[in-house]
Amino acid sequence: MKTYFSKINIAFVIISFFTFTSCYTKKDVVYFQNAKDFETIVDTDTFRAKLKVGDVLSINISTLNLEVTKPYNLVETTDGEGGGQLIDYLIDSDGNIDYPVLGKVKMIGLTVEEAKQLLKKKFEDGGLLKDPVVIIRIKNYRISILGWVAQPGVYPITGERISILEAIAMAGDLQINGKRKDVTVIRDFNGTKTYTRIDLTSKEVFKSPVYYLTQNDIVYIHPNRGAISAASGDSRIGLISSLASIALSVALIFTR
Repeated sequence: MKTYFSKINIAFVIISFFTFTSCYTKKDVVYFQNAKDFETIVDTDTFRAKLKVGDVLSINISTLNLEVTKPYNLVETTDGEGGGQLIDYLIDSDGNIDYPVLGKVKMIGLTVEEAKQLLKKKFEDGGLLKDPVVIIRIKNYRISILGWVAQPGVYPITGERISILEAIAMAGDLQINGKRKDVTVIRDFNGTKTYTRIDLTSKEVFKSPVYYLTQNDIVYIHPNRGAISAASGDSRIGLISSLASIALSVALIFTR
């Protein structure tokens, strides 16, 4: 009988080992683990998103004389009473927009601020407008967050830039079985895709070239080993149950 219970104890030791070695540790889930208390990280990044093929721009021009800006602020009528909204401008495959009076204007590769200055210069150099104020917004600025986050999906961005941490927060943060050390950012610029991996558990994420996301970036959170095991039907509970059955069977055999 004593031998029997010894075998049972060994069985439970084995089960406990697999149970606790399967649990998540601090190193798996905590962000910025190598950041020291009161450490200062200065954000010297002056990142601004650059305009790409397929961007849809909202452009509004104003001066002291609103009448002279009407040719540049074309309105798409949405009702029968002359009301409507400003038309948008698509950056075509050649990187241009087709703008009233000015014609083709090269926008690709410019920041929003550079695009503003370009239009302003064209108005002033051509004697078309005096001291114009140019407002430009990217209307289809969005990012996609996929994988092991609480709320994967496509998120519209209202500002001119967003960090990857802000984007993840919008998606409800990573699930516990999301792999924080292996996050992939897929970036497309004029048909060329780049894949960059970052580690959210390190403070070096702040120095990453993809810390700030551009329009249409895709952020993919990889599953960790536990999530992959669960998806393949080899969950921890199933494993423990199987080990328990095997261990108890072995114990019974040796006590006969």
